[in-house]
Amino acid sequence: MDGFSNIHLGETILRSILSFFTILVLARFIGKKQLSQLTFFHYITGITIGSIAAEVSTQHDTDFFDGSIALICWTLLTLLVSFLTLNFSKIRILIDDRPTILIQNGTILKKSMKKARLHPDELAMLLREQGIFSFNEVHYAVFETNGELSVLKKPTFANATKEDVNTSLTLPAHLPTEIIRSGKIIRKNLKELDVTEDWVLGKLKEQNIEIDKVYFAQVLPDDSFYISLDESDED
Repeated sequence: MDGFSNIHLGETILRSILSFFTILVLARFIGKKQLSQLTFFHYITGITIGSIAAEVSTQHDTDFFDGSIALICWTLLTLLVSFLTLNFSKIRILIDDRPTILIQNGTILKKSMKKARLHPDELAMLLREQGIFSFNEVHYAVFETNGELSVLKKPTFANATKEDVNTSLTLPAHLPTEIIRSGKIIRKNLKELDVTEDWVLGKLKEQNIEIDKVYFAQVLPDDSFYISLDESDED
């Protein structure tokens, strides 16, 4: 009975309601990217913010306003880091790391497996989660920054569409590769593709597109371009 005597029903309900609406408001500020837990950073900050909210709701020794300030601070820090990673690629790599290619041209890359701290059994499990039971089906496998595996199957094992019926089964020379970001050419990727800046500029010129108007561009496996223009230039 001593435990029941220590219950603060009214205070617990009030603190829970206030914490709920505080989290609701802060979640709107943080945005969908945080809620989707795209990276390990987003996952950790989400858990921390939730833990602080739970502490404020249930621990009566914790001052409500102190807990609210902690929530606001974590939210502001999360927004700051999101701003930095959005605008500075080096900071984004430092915080979120890069996707890791684990299988390239059907071959498992041992160094990449070590970097990702995976062994073949774990890689096989990640493939089975996508309905792939044989490594022989995989042309490329990329370990994303959120811990998920993206897979490009070999053409012989890919699901056929109506457009595929009359196409030849040839392996792509490379993955779709980003070459332009916010109007700037990514020279490192050009070297990997063994193409020149003049080649890229020529492709853009064929479509009457100026490079400073390109927000994002990829070279596709057939050497065609995917281009997304900067919408701000249209205003």
